[in-house]
Amino acid sequence: MRLSHLAETLVGSEIVKLGNQIKERIRQGEHIYNFTIGDFDSSVFPIPAELEAEIISCYKNGYTTYPAAEGILELRKSVGQFIEEREGISYGPNEIQIAAGGRPLIYSVFRAIVDKNDKVIYAVPSWNNNHYVHFTEAQHLLIEATPENNFMPTAEQIKPHIKGASLLCLCTPQNPTGTILPKEELEKICDLILEENKSRGANDKKLYLMFDQMYWTLTFGNIEHYNPVSVRPEMKDYTIFIDGISKVFAATGVRVGWALGPEAVIGKMKAILSHVGAWAPMAEQKATANYLLQKEAIDRYLHHFKNEIQIRLSAIAEGFAQLKAAGFPVDVIAPQGAIYLTIKIDLVGKKKADGTVLAQQSDVTEYLLDAAKTAIVPFNAFGAGKNSAWYRLSVGTCRKEEIPDFLNKLRKALEELS
Repeated sequence: MRLSHLAETLVGSEIVKLGNQIKERIRQGEHIYNFTIGDFDSSVFPIPAELEAEIISCYKNGYTTYPAAEGILELRKSVGQFIEEREGISYGPNEIQIAAGGRPLIYSVFRAIVDKNDKVIYAVPSWNNNHYVHFTEAQHLLIEATPENNFMPTAEQIKPHIKGASLLCLCTPQNPTGTILPKEELEKICDLILEENKSRGANDKKLYLMFDQMYWTLTFGNIEHYNPVSVRPEMKDYTIFIDGISKVFAATGVRVGWALGPEAVIGKMKAILSHVGAWAPMAEQKATANYLLQKEAIDRYLHHFKNEIQIRLSAIAEGFAQLKAAGFPVDVIAPQGAIYLTIKIDLVGKKKADGTVLAQQSDVTEYLLDAAKTAIVPFNAFGAGKNSAWYRLSVGTCRKEEIPDFLNKLRKALEELS
């Protein structure tokens, strides 16, 4: 049976596939330290009690009909107020689009801006950009980000690709790395975009920036998040933000996301989504609209939530630093934001106790799962090379009391190799 070219060539989400395999092994009774999926265990990280109460109340009060295609007005106003108070940038209701989380918003950004054979710039590792470029049959302009730059792209790397490009994709704090794009680098990138757009004719398509900041509230220590419109106000004409409640409130299944951007682009995204129908449910929209105005409740939740995430990331990072100091072929990048830790486990060429050689990185991933009961996502699932020894470790389902046992099992598995 032959289907469309897209259906025949599209690759499913490697992360979801791996996560489902791990869940099945857990269901069958294996105890696995599951650091794969960028989700939360709701028994460890519940959504805010006030948001939960609002959702229940909205269902009881009959908010179960179709919402407006662009999202209900109350929510768009609340989002605008929330963003202005916390980021200092101003967006009106007509510059805000609501959808069922970030994915349909990203899809609609690509569909609104990118034509077949257009150039799209993105760095790897990064979450799903490669698949969205494939959706639109665009040209992949890949940048190989490096550990020296915390796996974030630089203006110097972007500059050679910028001429004639239609879309640049950035994410900070980044999935999968948990690292931040520094203010100085963001300023340089914005200047490249502004300079490029000034060089284009009045009838030429402009270069837009898709700025995924789904994790922007989750930064640690002295790390600060910066956005394009704050550092360069002229970028408001060319920036589409992707944001929502999924990560900031551990509400991945509640499915409320928003995009902020130029009214003309947001209007086209609305038209696309009106056909796709990827609306956030009415009750959840109404509840989120009410909750986003509860500043003190949000501050309390974020203080506790961020602290719990940081404790886990820091404890595991310290464990990897100790393993590295002990001579094991591992490395770690200090956590800066999001719920992710970037770790390196370089075991290709090592032999197991039975003499079997770990010949490639997929063998290493399988060995870690079998010997250390450790499930992590290789960077090749995010577009990096198949031989990359770097991994994403997500702490959304991590229980603090299990971290010492996890590190001990990992050390033992490493010691058994020669």
